[in-house]
Amino acid sequence: MASTSDVRKGVVIKHQNDLFVVVEFQHINPGKGAAFVRTRMKNLGNGKVIEITYKTSESVDIVSVMFQTMQYLYKSGDNYAFMDMKSYEQIEMDGDLVGDDGKYLKEGLDVIIGMYEGRPVSIQIPKKIQYKVVEAPPAVKGDSAAGNVTKEIKLDNGLTIHAPIFIKEGEEILVNTETGEYSARA
Repeated sequence: MASTSDVRKGVVIKHQNDLFVVVEFQHINPGKGAAFVRTRMKNLGNGKVIEITYKTSESVDIVSVMFQTMQYLYKSGDNYAFMDMKSYEQIEMDGDLVGDDGKYLKEGLDVIIGMYEGRPVSIQIPKKIQYKVVEAPPAVKGDSAAGNVTKEIKLDNGLTIHAPIFIKEGEEILVNTETGEYSARA
């Protein structure tokens, strides 16, 4: 058991037999009364976000999670397959744990998988990922005058995003995975 002073963003806590990752935390020391820690945590099993307040005298069950770099292989039904490049061991991760990050995965992409007791509990993808543009309609003269300075393009992993009108088919671009938007040419 650890004290509430050990609570930080990214720490995995066992609460009511479920695993939660701390998304936000705030140490509060009011002028009157005891200090406390307000946390916002995401359930690693179902993705629900809850808020819990701990008194400084309480102890929390911080679990040790091992993080390892793995390579994305393929999607099979609702599961995603990853491989450890050192041991060539393959694991499957439930689609609910991958969540919205699944739409950014492409074959050969290196991601960081959080493992707890031999099972995957979390995934961290790069903030920017490089893709090849497979479909991009040509820019039409006058588009920029009408204020329409973006167009819809399709990427090599099937993802569709809006990009500037100068992007052409076959180009390599970077996509920001936090916003889902075009970032830059690669």
